[in-house]
Amino acid sequence: MADSTSNEDRVAQLLPRLRDPDFTRDLIVTLPEATPVHEAASFQRDLRRAAIEPYAWVINRCLSPLSIHDPLLQERQMHERLYIREVNEEQSLRTVVIPWQIEPPVGKIGLGRATGLSNRSRICIVRTLYCVRAVRRKWF
Repeated sequence: MADSTSNEDRVAQLLPRLRDPDFTRDLIVTLPEATPVHEAASFQRDLRRAAIEPYAWVINRCLSPLSIHDPLLQERQMHERLYIREVNEEQSLRTVVIPWQIEPPVGKIGLGRATGLSNRSRICIVRTLYCVRAVRRKWF
């Protein structure tokens, strides 16, 4: 019993922090494809029901910003633009498009570069389905 009460207390203390845009910025990370975009949109609706507003969407592994000459990749590039447009017009006020890269931006360093968080901020990463939560904590 004491264990569940302490967990409830922790959740009760955590939720206001997750809702505080000065403390937490939620990024929804997806691929420019139908299923990932639509599942991420569903996840965003769940966050909004919990009164958590995502800060931005990150569309990862995009060919659209690149100069492509291969016909098959050009076709894929045109197809992914539909989903990038859907995110921009229907889902998010802020969208970051990350081009396909040999070395993807992962971990604390990559997340810091993608979000523009200063190196004075300490970044914690919690991964959930199609969501990366970046928590900024001020140094005391």
